[in-house]
Amino acid sequence: MTELNADFHLPKGHYLLSHSVGRMLRSAAQDYHQHFVLPWQSESTEPWPQWLKSIERFQGALAQLLNSQPQWFCPQANLSSGLSKWLMSLPESNLRKVRVLMSEDDFPSMGFVFQQALDNVEVVFIPAHLDMHDSNVWQEYINEQIDWVFISHVYSNSGEQAPVKDIITLAKQSGCRTIVDIAQSLCVLPIDLTQWQADCVIGSSVKWSCGGPGAGFLWVHPDVLPYCEPKDVGWFSHQNPFEFDIHHFAFHDTALRFWGGTPSVAPFVYAGHSLDYFARLGINTVRAHNLKLLTRLQTELAPFYRSPVAAEQCSGTAILDFAEHQETVSQALQQAQIATDQRRYGLRVSPHIYNTEADIKQLIAAVNSVLAT
Repeated sequence: MTELNADFHLPKGHYLLSHSVGRMLRSAAQDYHQHFVLPWQSESTEPWPQWLKSIERFQGALAQLLNSQPQWFCPQANLSSGLSKWLMSLPESNLRKVRVLMSEDDFPSMGFVFQQALDNVEVVFIPAHLDMHDSNVWQEYINEQIDWVFISHVYSNSGEQAPVKDIITLAKQSGCRTIVDIAQSLCVLPIDLTQWQADCVIGSSVKWSCGGPGAGFLWVHPDVLPYCEPKDVGWFSHQNPFEFDIHHFAFHDTALRFWGGTPSVAPFVYAGHSLDYFARLGINTVRAHNLKLLTRLQTELAPFYRSPVAAEQCSGTAILDFAEHQETVSQALQQAQIATDQRRYGLRVSPHIYNTEADIKQLIAAVNSVLAT
Protein backbone atom coordinates (compact mmCIF):
# COMPACT_ATOMS: atom_id res chain seq x y z
CA MET A 1 0.00 0.00 0.00
CA THR A 2 2.95 2.28 -0.64
CA GLU A 3 0.80 4.36 -2.98
CA LEU A 4 -1.44 5.37 -0.03
CA ASN A 5 1.44 7.02 1.85
CA ALA A 6 0.82 10.18 -0.12
CA ASP A 7 -2.72 10.41 1.28
CA PHE A 8 -1.49 11.07 4.83
CA HIS A 9 0.73 13.50 6.71
CA LEU A 10 3.45 11.21 8.06
CA PRO A 11 6.29 12.29 10.39
CA LYS A 12 9.93 11.60 9.70
CA GLY A 13 11.00 8.06 10.37
CA HIS A 14 8.61 5.17 10.79
CA TYR A 15 5.27 5.80 12.51
CA LEU A 16 3.74 2.70 14.16
CA LEU A 17 1.52 4.38 16.76
CA SER A 18 -1.92 4.24 15.11
CA HIS A 19 -3.32 2.58 18.24
CA SER A 20 -2.71 5.97 19.91
CA VAL A 21 -3.26 8.60 17.20
CA GLY A 22 -3.92 7.95 13.53
CA ARG A 23 -2.22 10.29 11.09
CA MET A 24 -4.07 13.15 9.42
CA LEU A 25 -5.21 12.90 5.81
CA ARG A 26 -3.55 15.43 3.51
CA SER A 27 -6.96 16.29 2.10
CA ALA A 28 -8.41 16.99 5.58
CA ALA A 29 -7.41 20.67 5.77
CA GLN A 30 -9.00 21.53 2.43
CA ASP A 31 -12.13 19.57 3.31
CA TYR A 32 -12.33 21.37 6.67
CA HIS A 33 -12.01 24.73 4.97
CA GLN A 34 -14.78 23.83 2.54
CA HIS A 35 -17.25 22.40 5.05
CA PHE A 36 -16.55 24.44 8.19
CA VAL A 37 -14.66 27.65 7.42
CA LEU A 38 -16.35 28.74 4.18
CA PRO A 39 -19.90 28.43 5.53
CA TRP A 40 -18.83 30.54 8.50
CA GLN A 41 -17.13 33.14 6.31
CA SER A 42 -20.08 33.47 3.96
CA GLU A 43 -21.89 36.79 4.17
CA SER A 44 -25.07 35.50 2.56
CA THR A 45 -25.90 32.26 4.33
CA GLU A 46 -26.49 30.93 7.83
CA PRO A 47 -23.72 28.34 8.48
CA TRP A 48 -25.73 25.90 10.60
CA PRO A 49 -27.48 24.03 7.76
CA GLN A 50 -24.14 23.33 6.10
CA TRP A 51 -22.46 22.47 9.40
CA LEU A 52 -25.21 19.99 10.23
CA LYS A 53 -24.69 18.31 6.87
CA SER A 54 -21.17 17.49 8.07
CA ILE A 55 -22.69 15.81 11.12
CA GLU A 56 -24.89 13.79 8.78
CA ARG A 57 -21.79 12.81 6.79
CA PHE A 58 -20.16 11.62 10.03
CA GLN A 59 -23.20 9.51 10.91
CA GLY A 60 -23.48 8.17 7.37
CA ALA A 61 -19.86 7.10 7.16
CA LEU A 62 -20.16 5.28 10.50
CA ALA A 63 -23.29 3.54 9.27
CA GLN A 64 -21.51 2.37 6.13
CA LEU A 65 -18.45 1.18 8.04
CA LEU A 66 -20.42 -0.63 10.73
CA ASN A 67 -23.45 -1.92 8.79
CA SER A 68 -26.14 0.08 10.54
CA GLN A 69 -28.31 3.15 9.95
CA PRO A 70 -27.17 6.77 10.46
CA GLN A 71 -30.00 7.66 12.86
CA TRP A 72 -28.76 5.24 15.52
CA PHE A 73 -25.45 7.13 15.92
CA CYS A 74 -25.10 10.21 18.13
CA PRO A 75 -21.95 12.37 18.15
CA GLN A 76 -20.19 12.60 21.50
CA ALA A 77 -17.01 14.33 22.67
CA ASN A 78 -15.47 11.02 23.76
CA LEU A 79 -16.28 7.50 24.93
CA SER A 80 -16.60 8.45 28.60
CA SER A 81 -19.22 11.08 27.83
CA GLY A 82 -21.23 8.72 25.64
CA LEU A 83 -21.09 5.90 28.18
CA SER A 84 -22.11 8.19 31.06
CA LYS A 85 -25.11 9.52 29.15
CA TRP A 86 -26.28 6.06 28.20
CA LEU A 87 -25.94 4.59 31.70
CA MET A 88 -27.90 7.44 33.27
CA SER A 89 -30.67 7.10 30.67
CA LEU A 90 -31.56 3.50 31.49
CA PRO A 91 -34.75 2.83 33.47
CA GLU A 92 -33.01 0.60 36.03
CA SER A 93 -30.26 3.13 36.77
CA ASN A 94 -32.26 4.98 39.44
CA LEU A 95 -34.43 2.12 40.69
CA ARG A 96 -32.08 -0.47 42.13
CA LYS A 97 -28.51 -1.62 42.57
CA VAL A 98 -26.89 -2.54 39.25
CA ARG A 99 -23.99 -4.96 38.79
CA VAL A 100 -21.70 -4.50 35.79
CA LEU A 101 -19.13 -6.99 34.55
CA MET A 102 -15.92 -5.77 32.95
CA SER A 103 -12.25 -6.77 32.68
CA GLU A 104 -9.35 -5.35 34.63
CA ASP A 105 -7.74 -4.96 31.19
CA ASP A 106 -10.42 -2.53 29.99
CA PHE A 107 -9.34 1.07 29.46
CA PRO A 108 -9.37 2.73 32.93
CA SER A 109 -11.58 5.61 31.77
CA MET A 110 -14.45 3.16 31.29
CA GLY A 111 -14.04 1.81 34.80
CA PHE A 112 -14.04 5.34 36.18
CA VAL A 113 -17.42 5.99 34.54
CA PHE A 114 -19.00 2.90 36.05
CA GLN A 115 -17.60 3.69 39.48
CA GLN A 116 -18.50 7.41 39.51
CA ALA A 117 -21.42 8.15 37.19
CA LEU A 118 -24.02 6.47 39.40
CA ASP A 119 -24.21 5.74 43.11
CA ASN A 120 -25.85 2.34 42.81
CA VAL A 121 -23.39 0.46 40.58
CA GLU A 122 -21.24 -2.45 41.71
CA VAL A 123 -18.40 -3.37 39.36
CA VAL A 124 -17.39 -7.03 39.05
CA PHE A 125 -13.95 -7.42 37.47
CA ILE A 126 -12.67 -10.34 35.42
CA PRO A 127 -9.01 -10.64 36.54
CA ALA A 128 -6.43 -9.28 34.11
CA HIS A 129 -4.48 -12.54 33.86
CA LEU A 130 -7.38 -14.42 32.25
CA ASP A 131 -7.73 -14.94 28.49
CA MET A 132 -10.37 -12.47 27.32
CA HIS A 133 -10.65 -14.21 23.95
CA ASP A 134 -11.87 -17.38 25.64
CA SER A 135 -15.69 -17.52 25.69
CA ASN A 136 -15.50 -19.95 28.61
CA VAL A 137 -13.96 -17.23 30.77
CA TRP A 138 -16.91 -14.96 30.06
CA GLN A 139 -19.38 -17.78 30.62
CA GLU A 140 -17.94 -18.33 34.09
CA TYR A 141 -18.67 -14.72 35.09
CA ILE A 142 -21.92 -13.96 33.27
CA ASN A 143 -25.01 -14.93 35.25
CA GLU A 144 -28.43 -13.61 36.25
CA GLN A 145 -26.88 -11.50 39.03
CA ILE A 146 -25.09 -9.39 36.38
CA ASP A 147 -27.10 -6.54 34.80
CA TRP A 148 -24.65 -4.99 32.33
CA VAL A 149 -21.73 -6.59 30.48
CA PHE A 150 -19.01 -4.27 29.19
CA ILE A 151 -16.89 -5.63 26.32
CA SER A 152 -13.77 -4.16 24.78
CA HIS A 153 -13.63 -5.43 21.21
CA VAL A 154 -9.85 -5.03 21.44
CA TYR A 155 -7.71 -4.87 24.57
CA SER A 156 -5.07 -2.19 24.05
CA ASN A 157 -2.57 -3.71 26.49
CA SER A 158 -2.52 -7.18 24.95
CA GLY A 159 -3.49 -6.73 21.30
CA GLU A 160 -6.22 -9.33 21.81
CA GLN A 161 -9.76 -9.47 20.43
CA ALA A 162 -12.76 -10.40 22.52
CA PRO A 163 -15.31 -12.76 20.90
CA VAL A 164 -17.98 -10.06 20.92
CA LYS A 165 -20.80 -11.95 19.24
CA ASP A 166 -20.39 -14.98 21.54
CA ILE A 167 -20.29 -12.77 24.65
CA ILE A 168 -23.44 -10.91 23.61
CA THR A 169 -25.22 -14.25 23.11
CA LEU A 170 -24.19 -15.37 26.60
CA ALA A 171 -25.28 -12.05 28.08
CA LYS A 172 -28.71 -12.21 26.46
CA GLN A 173 -29.25 -15.70 27.84
CA SER A 174 -28.84 -14.23 31.33
CA GLY A 175 -30.89 -11.09 30.61
CA CYS A 176 -27.90 -8.70 30.63
CA ARG A 177 -27.50 -5.50 28.67
CA THR A 178 -24.30 -5.26 26.60
CA ILE A 179 -22.00 -2.30 25.91
CA VAL A 180 -19.13 -2.65 23.40
CA ASP A 181 -16.08 -0.38 23.16
CA ILE A 182 -14.67 -0.25 19.61
CA ALA A 183 -12.10 2.51 20.14
CA GLN A 184 -9.20 0.19 19.27
CA SER A 185 -10.88 -1.67 16.40
CA LEU A 186 -12.75 0.92 14.32
CA CYS A 187 -11.18 1.19 10.84
CA VAL A 188 -8.79 -1.75 11.27
CA LEU A 189 -11.11 -4.70 12.06
CA PRO A 190 -14.34 -5.46 10.18
CA ILE A 191 -17.35 -4.75 12.44
CA ASP A 192 -21.00 -5.60 11.80
CA LEU A 193 -23.35 -4.04 14.37
CA THR A 194 -26.36 -5.75 12.80
CA GLN A 195 -24.73 -9.10 13.42
CA TRP A 196 -23.59 -8.23 16.94
CA GLN A 197 -26.96 -6.96 18.22
CA ALA A 198 -25.39 -5.17 21.21
CA ASP A 199 -27.49 -2.74 23.24
CA CYS A 200 -24.92 0.06 23.01
CA VAL A 201 -21.62 0.68 21.22
CA ILE A 202 -19.16 3.50 21.91
CA GLY A 203 -16.17 4.61 19.88
CA SER A 204 -13.96 7.47 18.76
CA SER A 205 -12.11 8.68 15.67
CA VAL A 206 -8.68 9.52 17.05
CA LYS A 207 -6.94 6.16 16.53
CA TRP A 208 -7.07 3.93 13.43
CA SER A 209 -9.81 6.16 11.98
CA CYS A 210 -7.33 9.06 11.62
CA GLY A 211 -10.11 11.56 12.40
CA GLY A 212 -8.54 13.41 15.32
CA PRO A 213 -9.71 13.89 18.94
CA GLY A 214 -13.12 15.16 20.00
CA ALA A 215 -15.22 13.11 17.58
CA GLY A 216 -16.58 10.23 19.60
CA PHE A 217 -19.96 8.59 19.16
CA LEU A 218 -22.65 6.56 20.82
CA TRP A 219 -24.67 3.91 18.96
CA VAL A 220 -27.87 2.61 20.53
CA HIS A 221 -29.88 -0.38 19.33
CA PRO A 222 -33.20 0.84 17.90
CA ASP A 223 -35.16 -1.61 20.08
CA VAL A 224 -33.49 -0.22 23.22
CA LEU A 225 -33.65 3.45 22.30
CA PRO A 226 -37.33 4.09 23.22
CA TYR A 227 -36.58 3.09 26.83
CA CYS A 228 -33.64 5.51 27.15
CA GLU A 229 -34.36 8.87 28.78
CA PRO A 230 -31.09 10.84 28.94
CA LYS A 231 -30.62 13.24 31.84
CA ASP A 232 -27.98 15.40 30.15
CA VAL A 233 -30.19 17.00 27.50
CA GLY A 234 -30.44 20.24 25.55
CA TRP A 235 -32.19 21.70 22.55
CA PHE A 236 -30.51 19.26 20.15
CA SER A 237 -31.92 16.35 22.17
CA HIS A 238 -35.39 17.65 21.32
CA GLN A 239 -37.47 16.11 18.54
CA ASN A 240 -37.72 19.57 16.99
CA PRO A 241 -34.69 21.62 18.12
CA PHE A 242 -36.02 24.73 16.38
CA GLU A 243 -39.44 24.70 18.04
CA PHE A 244 -38.18 27.08 20.75
CA ASP A 245 -41.00 26.39 23.21
CA ILE A 246 -39.57 26.33 26.73
CA HIS A 247 -42.73 24.60 28.03
CA HIS A 248 -42.48 21.62 25.69
CA PHE A 249 -39.77 18.96 25.41
CA ALA A 250 -39.98 15.67 23.53
CA PHE A 251 -37.05 13.29 23.14
CA HIS A 252 -35.70 12.96 19.63
CA ASP A 253 -36.84 9.63 18.21
CA THR A 254 -33.30 8.79 17.07
CA ALA A 255 -30.04 8.47 18.97
CA LEU A 256 -29.74 12.25 18.78
CA ARG A 257 -31.75 12.35 22.02
CA PHE A 258 -28.30 11.91 23.61
CA TRP A 259 -26.81 14.93 21.84
CA GLY A 260 -27.51 17.69 24.39
CA GLY A 261 -27.06 21.41 23.86
CA THR A 262 -25.41 23.36 21.05
CA PRO A 263 -23.15 20.77 19.42
CA SER A 264 -19.49 20.88 18.59
CA VAL A 265 -19.02 20.70 14.83
CA ALA A 266 -15.35 21.12 13.90
CA PRO A 267 -14.09 17.72 15.17
CA PHE A 268 -16.83 15.94 13.24
CA VAL A 269 -15.89 17.68 10.00
CA TYR A 270 -12.39 16.22 10.24
CA ALA A 271 -13.63 12.84 11.42
CA GLY A 272 -16.42 12.56 8.87
CA HIS A 273 -13.95 13.17 6.06
CA SER A 274 -11.59 10.49 7.39
CA LEU A 275 -14.32 7.93 8.10
CA ASP A 276 -15.64 8.44 4.58
CA TYR A 277 -12.14 7.79 3.23
CA PHE A 278 -11.95 4.43 5.02
CA ALA A 279 -15.51 3.51 4.08
CA ARG A 280 -14.60 3.97 0.42
CA LEU A 281 -11.26 2.19 0.81
CA GLY A 282 -12.84 -0.77 2.61
CA ILE A 283 -11.86 -2.16 6.00
CA ASN A 284 -11.12 -5.60 4.54
CA THR A 285 -8.38 -3.92 2.51
CA VAL A 286 -6.98 -2.24 5.63
CA ARG A 287 -7.09 -5.46 7.63
CA ALA A 288 -5.40 -7.54 4.93
CA HIS A 289 -2.50 -5.08 4.79
CA ASN A 290 -2.30 -4.91 8.58
CA LEU A 291 -2.17 -8.72 8.85
CA LYS A 292 0.52 -8.92 6.19
CA LEU A 293 2.81 -6.63 8.19
CA LEU A 294 1.95 -8.30 11.50
CA THR A 295 2.86 -11.67 9.98
CA ARG A 296 6.32 -10.34 9.15
CA LEU A 297 6.77 -9.36 12.81
CA GLN A 298 5.45 -12.72 13.98
CA THR A 299 7.92 -14.53 11.74
CA GLU A 300 11.02 -12.43 12.42
CA LEU A 301 10.50 -11.73 16.13
CA ALA A 302 8.63 -14.87 17.21
CA PRO A 303 10.42 -15.33 20.58
CA PHE A 304 9.31 -11.87 21.68
CA TYR A 305 5.80 -11.78 20.22
CA ARG A 306 3.17 -11.69 22.96
CA SER A 307 -0.08 -10.99 21.07
CA PRO A 308 -2.33 -13.69 19.60
CA VAL A 309 -1.29 -14.82 16.12
CA ALA A 310 -4.56 -16.06 14.60
CA ALA A 311 -6.41 -13.41 12.60
CA GLU A 312 -9.66 -13.97 14.49
CA GLN A 313 -7.90 -13.46 17.83
CA CYS A 314 -5.39 -10.67 17.20
CA SER A 315 -6.08 -6.97 16.90
CA GLY A 316 -4.21 -4.53 14.68
CA THR A 317 -1.49 -4.17 17.32
CA ALA A 318 1.49 -6.39 18.10
CA ILE A 319 2.90 -6.57 21.63
CA LEU A 320 6.63 -7.29 21.81
CA ASP A 321 8.38 -8.17 25.09
CA PHE A 322 12.18 -8.18 25.16
CA ALA A 323 12.44 -8.82 28.91
CA GLU A 324 15.73 -7.42 30.28
CA HIS A 325 16.48 -5.81 26.90
CA GLN A 326 13.19 -3.91 26.78
CA GLU A 327 14.54 -0.49 27.68
CA THR A 328 17.57 -0.83 25.42
CA VAL A 329 15.37 -1.87 22.49
CA SER A 330 13.03 1.03 23.18
CA GLN A 331 15.93 3.48 23.10
CA ALA A 332 17.24 1.96 19.88
CA LEU A 333 13.85 2.40 18.24
CA GLN A 334 13.71 6.04 19.32
CA GLN A 335 17.18 6.69 17.90
CA ALA A 336 16.08 5.11 14.61
CA GLN A 337 12.98 7.36 14.57
CA ILE A 338 10.64 4.38 14.89
CA ALA A 339 7.55 5.46 16.83
CA THR A 340 6.15 2.87 19.24
CA ASP A 341 5.10 2.98 22.88
CA GLN A 342 5.08 0.69 25.89
CA ARG A 343 2.40 -0.66 28.19
CA ARG A 344 2.06 -3.44 30.78
CA TYR A 345 2.92 -6.38 28.51
CA GLY A 346 5.52 -4.81 26.24
CA LEU A 347 6.10 -2.51 23.27
CA ARG A 348 3.04 -1.76 21.14
CA VAL A 349 3.47 -1.74 17.36
CA SER A 350 0.55 -0.92 15.05
CA PRO A 351 1.07 -1.07 11.27
CA HIS A 352 -1.65 0.83 9.40
CA ILE A 353 -2.56 1.27 5.76
CA TYR A 354 0.11 3.96 5.36
CA ASN A 355 2.90 1.73 6.68
CA THR A 356 5.12 -0.35 4.42
CA GLU A 357 7.36 -3.39 4.52
CA ALA A 358 10.24 -0.92 4.91
CA ASP A 359 8.82 0.31 8.24
CA ILE A 360 8.71 -3.23 9.59
CA LYS A 361 12.13 -4.07 8.15
CA GLN A 362 13.67 -1.08 9.93
CA LEU A 363 12.06 -2.02 13.24
CA ILE A 364 13.37 -5.59 12.97
CA ALA A 365 16.84 -4.32 12.10
CA ALA A 366 16.87 -1.98 15.11
CA VAL A 367 15.79 -4.79 17.42
CA ASN A 368 18.39 -7.20 16.03
CA SER A 369 21.13 -4.59 16.43
CA VAL A 370 20.43 -4.60 20.17
CA LEU A 371 20.08 -8.35 20.54
CA ALA A 372 23.28 -8.97 18.60
CA THR A 373 25.27 -7.15 21.27
